[in-house]
Amino acid sequence: MSDDEEAGGRVILVGAPLGNTGDASTRLREVLASADVIAAEDTRRLGRLARDLDVTVRGRIVSYFEGNDERRTPELVEALRDGAVVAVVTDGGMPSVSDPGFRLVRAALDAGFPVTSAPGPSAVTTALALSGLPSDRFVFEGFLPRSGSNRRSRLRELAAEPRTLVFFEAPHRIAGALEDLAAIFGADRPAALCRELTKTYEEIRRDTLAELAANAAADPPRGEITLVVAGAPAGPPERPGDDELRAEVARREAAGVSRRDAIQSVADAYQLRKRDVYALIHH
Repeated sequence: MSDDEEAGGRVILVGAPLGNTGDASTRLREVLASADVIAAEDTRRLGRLARDLDVTVRGRIVSYFEGNDERRTPELVEALRDGAVVAVVTDGGMPSVSDPGFRLVRAALDAGFPVTSAPGPSAVTTALALSGLPSDRFVFEGFLPRSGSNRRSRLRELAAEPRTLVFFEAPHRIAGALEDLAAIFGADRPAALCRELTKTYEEIRRDTLAELAANAAADPPRGEITLVVAGAPAGPPERPGDDELRAEVARREAAGVSRRDAIQSVADAYQLRKRDVYALIHH
């Protein structure tokens, strides 16, 4: 054991409730009450959580979010050197999973301090279990790129992935993301849009990507969204006729995908050469 460990400094990643405070564990309460420092993604939310759980926080509370984690991490490591127990709490779910925490975990480990967790809810596994899609093997992709072109490029890389895929997405981007998914993965690919998990207005929309895209455009979902998408079917898909290939390219273009990207995605979907699809479209 290192001198730092003997001094007692350690990091505890705390899994916070996604929405229903009834999901909070006894250990979460104990950590919030006893930690020397609590690094919170949103200090106001932490305050509300503590009040709802009737927990008195005695430690020092500091903000720790994506915009300040680079600056704040050295301060927290210094607290570890002084023997502090540092708890990390995000707005919901496990820290460091598309949330603040990873930078501190890496810095603490590099400095020789132990890192442990008080496990709790996870939006990834909750949505996966509720989706009705295969959950024995899955891939977590986090947030897709913000720009449309970068997002479509990433989706083309994932179109042939056979495992179930899990994404996080912001409400104001979900309609565009679903349109791109339907265009690149195929309109009939099954998916589940999970929003406001474990909260009062929890909603799970299970349908094809095309239908989910249409619903999101007409009735934009609100709140935190986790999207679960079925993996690509096993084996090479049957090549449709020339007219259907042309129609698929046209559908993707109508969804806002450039002709170049539409041709590429159709070629990828049916494991064809891009130049062959290009020649067919321009014949």
